[in-house]
Amino acid sequence: MNALTRMSIGSYTVHGASLGGLYTGFHIPEVDSLFDVGIALRTGAAASRLFLSHAHLDHVGALPSLLGMRGMMGAGDRPLDVFCPAGVDGPLVAALDQLSALHRWPLRIHPIPLEPGDEHQLKGNLWVKALKTFHPVPSLGFLLFERVAKLKSEYQGMSGPEIVALKRKDVEINDYIERPKIAYLTDTLPDALKYAPEALEADLLIIECTFLDDRKGVDIARAGCHIHLEELSEWASAIKSKSVLLMHFSQLHRPSQVIKLCHDRLGKILGDRLHLFLPQHGDDQWWI
Repeated sequence: MNALTRMSIGSYTVHGASLGGLYTGFHIPEVDSLFDVGIALRTGAAASRLFLSHAHLDHVGALPSLLGMRGMMGAGDRPLDVFCPAGVDGPLVAALDQLSALHRWPLRIHPIPLEPGDEHQLKGNLWVKALKTFHPVPSLGFLLFERVAKLKSEYQGMSGPEIVALKRKDVEINDYIERPKIAYLTDTLPDALKYAPEALEADLLIIECTFLDDRKGVDIARAGCHIHLEELSEWASAIKSKSVLLMHFSQLHRPSQVIKLCHDRLGKILGDRLHLFLPQHGDDQWWI
């Protein structure tokens, strides 16, 4: 049985597995990034960065294994950039120090703690913004976006030397256009969308939808700071993303039930923009 799923969605490849409470981890090679590490993905072991939503074990527990893989692959000399909620970085490094002593090999990371609203340049025009989420422990969502400079209209038509002269005078000659590319929101109340409307415009919105029916209703979902399909459906008409990937489903729901319930509630609104991160082996079972 294949333990992982690989999906091509628009211009992105999403590889990994996600099952609420057990493990969540994704690799998107087009942005050289991992999103959570509840499962260690060999394909992403050499990735440049990890976006860690929070430190519950189903989202961070496989980090030592991932770092071990990096060492064997020769990538361990370059510490993995780990973007995480502020306050998680210290205990995470301390835990890895203890495991390094057991492992007899350094398990090193470069932690980058963020508060909601913080922005960080990743590479070239690619940036990340930390999004406010709601969970019992420190948590974040992440928005990857492009920030592109465009010459202000009043300076268009100027010669190169004239532009250089303005720059030397510290004149701001550019306007900046921001294009939301990937939004990642998991283990949160849907209230996070109120604080991050730009996530609704991202090319790809990856968002949890843990509970789907009255076996665990909205009250129980909210008590655990998770999203219920009933509440997500209220946001569906506001989602302008080209693609919406639902994940982190509870094992209460078999994959076939996930398909039916999600398409019944969201299919008419989202149409072919709706994608479900489910096993691909076709026997109506979750991953091993």
